[in-house]
Amino acid sequence: MTCEIIAVGTELLLGGVANTDARDISQGLAETGIRCYFHTTVGDNPGRLKEALRIAKGRADIIITTGGLGPTCDDLTKQTVCEAFGLPLELHQPTWEKILSFFKAVGRPVTENNRQQAMIPVGGILLENDWGTAPGCGFQKDGLWVFMLPGPPKECRPLFQNCLMPILRSFSDTTIASRNIRVFGMGESAVEDRLRPLMEGSRNPTLAPYAQEGEVTLRVTASAATKEDAIALIDPMVSKVTALLGDVVYGVDTGALEEVVLTLLNSAGVRLAVAESCTGGLVSARLTSVPGASKRFLGGVVAYARSVKETLLGVDGQVIDRYGMVSEQVAAAMAEGVCKATSAELGLGITGLAGPSGDGSETPVGTVCIALCDARTGVATALTRNFGDERGRIRNMAALTALDMVRRLLTLPGILC
Repeated sequence: MTCEIIAVGTELLLGGVANTDARDISQGLAETGIRCYFHTTVGDNPGRLKEALRIAKGRADIIITTGGLGPTCDDLTKQTVCEAFGLPLELHQPTWEKILSFFKAVGRPVTENNRQQAMIPVGGILLENDWGTAPGCGFQKDGLWVFMLPGPPKECRPLFQNCLMPILRSFSDTTIASRNIRVFGMGESAVEDRLRPLMEGSRNPTLAPYAQEGEVTLRVTASAATKEDAIALIDPMVSKVTALLGDVVYGVDTGALEEVVLTLLNSAGVRLAVAESCTGGLVSARLTSVPGASKRFLGGVVAYARSVKETLLGVDGQVIDRYGMVSEQVAAAMAEGVCKATSAELGLGITGLAGPSGDGSETPVGTVCIALCDARTGVATALTRNFGDERGRIRNMAALTALDMVRRLLTLPGILC
């Protein structure tokens, strides 16, 4: 079966609110084996919504709408959908009593427009909303199933997962499963070129790349009668892909690179500290975004100015004068200095030119030097990269590259670059 998601809300079209409902519903549909080929977004306008419904009727077996179920004058989804399908609405008394009880409990007066939240299609089904006051509802008409869900994500997501997903599972005799291969250190075009024979020759499972800045995620997807059968189809493909890509694969079904690094630090029983210049604390921010990071991440120093590099990290001024602020030697001294300052076993040092202007030297904008010091051996390894001329990208790529150096040290000794 196929499904079309119609998100209703002018705020979505204006860009004031991100449509996370469609993402959440699409992920759930994939689990049930129902294919979603279209996402439609329409404003709070009955005429345009009816037109969207007319189009969806001709290309989907299931229509799921989100938004427009509230009590205000622009919440017209339910009325418009039912008009489009020729269905009257009726008051669902238990829902109305629940709404009355809610307003009494919070000490607020109930207004007449709240009654429209308790109206459902005649002969339809109620999707009880335990996370808000606007219930969802659904009906079958003209060979289609239509379901309406509230728009706020804190209501839409749990209502979909707990109330609608069980219904949708009964519609399909297949399950779709996916596994994600995370890649850093090889661009999307290079990844696609290496894997093109696999991509072109596979139907079930399929292999598709999804690029983010600096990273590529490869999704292997299969459909089968059960999730176990689907995974059995997927696993050989995952093995082929990881073998072809080698050490640029940093995980399968893992979290982001910083999560992988912290897991590796924990397994190795070592601690990390960071000295950052051009990244301005971005590596530290990534690491501390992961719960439990404090077990293995000791802290970071944002050493932006030369004086801070010298006084807090002990970088020798003569090294800066001889090699320049953006040099592997200074990055290594920063890494060694932060190890000494924190007693960490591993230290990262990052220095670079994030632009848009240079520093008066011959060093081009986008140049970043990163060093990783292993205090256990006294060895510091450094590399130099140029990440272009866009400030945000330079900083992001520098942070990711630094984290990847730690990953490689802990999993691929001797292959840091």
